[in-house]
Amino acid sequence: MEPKELIAQAVEAMGRAYAPYSGYKVGAALLCADGTVYQGCNIENASYSPTNCAERTAFFKAVYDGHRDFTAIAVCGGKDGVITGAFPPCGVCRQVMREFCGEDFKIYLINETGYETATLAQLLPYSFSAGAYMSAGE
Repeated sequence: MEPKELIAQAVEAMGRAYAPYSGYKVGAALLCADGTVYQGCNIENASYSPTNCAERTAFFKAVYDGHRDFTAIAVCGGKDGVITGAFPPCGVCRQVMREFCGEDFKIYLINETGYETATLAQLLPYSFSAGAYMSAGE
């Protein structure tokens, strides 16, 4: 799948965000290795800590459906649903990505004029992975 197709699905997902407190709507589209795409949006909560990010929403939906092999994710966001610069995944989302993805996993950060591409290794250097954890206990 071309990045532009994945980006379009992330933009669509942003429109479904529930962000009555911050006003910042975020959308994500996660590409599975088999070509399946899972969309996610941020879902806020009045007490903030139960808020769920768009990226984790997409990952959790995919994992629930049995997917474990992912290729890329596109992420966009902005105030009142207008894209206003790149919205890189938060630290918690990066760690969730690392649970299921290798360092070469692609992250498309959508901005007002196009997108930037980063790898998970670039956004989460010296990451803690399930493989490292399992081999540390041996």
